[in-house]
Amino acid sequence: MEKTIKIVLAALLLLCLLDMPYGYYQFVRFTAMVSFAYLGYSAKEQNHKNEMFIYIALALFFQPFIKIALGRTIWNIVDAITGIGLVISLFFKRENSK
Repeated sequence: MEKTIKIVLAALLLLCLLDMPYGYYQFVRFTAMVSFAYLGYSAKEQNHKNEMFIYIALALFFQPFIKIALGRTIWNIVDAITGIGLVISLFFKRENSK
């Protein structure tokens, strides 16, 4: 399930690089917040503390309630880096951190 979430979320984030309606970006922010929170919880359950902190930080960063105004260009960079990071994370084996 985590792999599917990462793939779908990466695709959604990379689609943000296109000129989409504003509602799409709101949908992505909410979806990203929920997805990263789930991935953070899942990482905690598997005792992957570093990964948990990264996912929770991303959930807080993408949350749609208190918007962070970075401008379109910077958000595009953030979306691209996050999307690529999610794809790359699919190829690495996790190690438990205690």
